[in-house]
Amino acid sequence: MSNELHSKVIMVTGATNGIGFEAAKMLAAKGATIVGVGRNPQKCADAANQIKAVSGNTRIEFLIADLSRQAEVRRVADEFKRVYDRLDVLLNNAGAYFAKRETNADGQEMTWALNHLNYFVLTDQLMDVLKVSGPARIVNVSSDAHRMTKGINFEDPEFTQAYSGWGAYGHSKLANVMFTYELARRLEGTQVTANVLHPGFVATGFGLNNGGLINFGMKVIQKIGAKRPEQGAATSVYLASSPEVAGVSGQYFADSKAAKSNAASYDVTAQRRLWELSEQYVTAKVAA
Repeated sequence: MSNELHSKVIMVTGATNGIGFEAAKMLAAKGATIVGVGRNPQKCADAANQIKAVSGNTRIEFLIADLSRQAEVRRVADEFKRVYDRLDVLLNNAGAYFAKRETNADGQEMTWALNHLNYFVLTDQLMDVLKVSGPARIVNVSSDAHRMTKGINFEDPEFTQAYSGWGAYGHSKLANVMFTYELARRLEGTQVTANVLHPGFVATGFGLNNGGLINFGMKVIQKIGAKRPEQGAATSVYLASSPEVAGVSGQYFADSKAAKSNAASYDVTAQRRLWELSEQYVTAKVAA
């Protein structure tokens, strides 16, 4: 273990497997205090033990939450702030692909709730501690799948009509990019930066929650042409820790380099409209 990040506290969501786990492990090896977030208590315990064993860093903790539910997102943010008075990096990584339309316990479509609203709410709930910890970083994991979507479906963001698993996934990943750009603009003048990234196609448990032929197909495709999980985590770790991107904000990265996202993502009016739509979801849930 190095002491490069010894004074840093980093939250990583979706840290029990895949690129979230690898990112948490790599950042722990740099000496950071890691607060992972996962849904399954046993997987969280196992991940914490593995990270400690591999990194030699004992400052590893996991919080349990179903991040598809706004109440759970708020609870986990409150739990974090009861223990920690600083947060140097928020790595929003949790997400999933749902081949068939599913809803969470609140009745919201899962892709929209987990992949987008989770990022929006958790970032908002932790913004106070991020600002007092500045310079701090927000790193949002998106995907080049956002290029499949020409724009945000403001009329039906939950795809109640004509649901497509890949359509909903690409739509949520475009929301990640546009949310990041609007967030970065709103953070101008603070010591908090916000960037978004494409990790590449990575051999993880991605898509394996769907069962059947989809699981089989995912496994075959990943075996043929996917990056290893540690390779997929590299850009997340770079944005979370590298001095090269200190002060850089509002950028899309792939392979640890700034890149262009799709044309629709740069529509400032649509970015603001997405923010307002997201606020409506949050306000409605609080009122309920």
